[in-house]
Amino acid sequence: MKKIFLLSIILIFMTGCTSIKNDNLDNIIDKALNSNLITRNTNRVGYRYYLPRGLSIKYSDNYNEVFTSDKYTFYLYVDIVSYNKNVKFTYNENKNAYYSKLIEINGRNGYIEINNYKNNQYLIEIMYNYAKIEVIVYENDINSSVLYAMSVLSSITYNSSVIKSYLAIDDIETVEENFDIFEIVGSDNYLEFATDEEAQDEENDPDYIK
Repeated sequence: MKKIFLLSIILIFMTGCTSIKNDNLDNIIDKALNSNLITRNTNRVGYRYYLPRGLSIKYSDNYNEVFTSDKYTFYLYVDIVSYNKNVKFTYNENKNAYYSKLIEINGRNGYIEINNYKNNQYLIEIMYNYAKIEVIVYENDINSSVLYAMSVLSSITYNSSVIKSYLAIDDIETVEENFDIFEIVGSDNYLEFATDEEAQDEENDPDYIK
């Protein structure tokens, strides 16, 4: 069963590129949220998730990670403090955005907001299930990038006991100050947490989009 489902996900990315580009964003999000993903291939302290084929991990410190595709850099932030406290949030859809949607399904909630960034590029922000992904892409790649991000976010499962133990012995402030996943960054304040060395690597990378 797991092999069959994993194969279907791979086929979507390998053979469904044209249909993904032409699909409706609402449909892409709904499919990702209702996929009943049962395979997780990446383990972290207190949670697990599925990393789709086509993404590779460039940097990780458990709660902040950088993924790269053949074109773009994805930034993942996981907020175990908010998960542990069961923090609630509200989101008002932004009529001025390229795309804005409140996500609510199976007791989980979040949002997706896409804004024009610069140089014909768009900033995608998706917060769901106490985690957030940000990426800047060209318009033709919005759908496929949303699918990548939703595949990761919707697959995250948390281990409450591990998280409680970690927060009890670790310095909570170092976790809390990483990033506020509930904040709408918008097109004027794109946030990167990469180190100076990583930032320099990205500047030298021909695939890195400024």
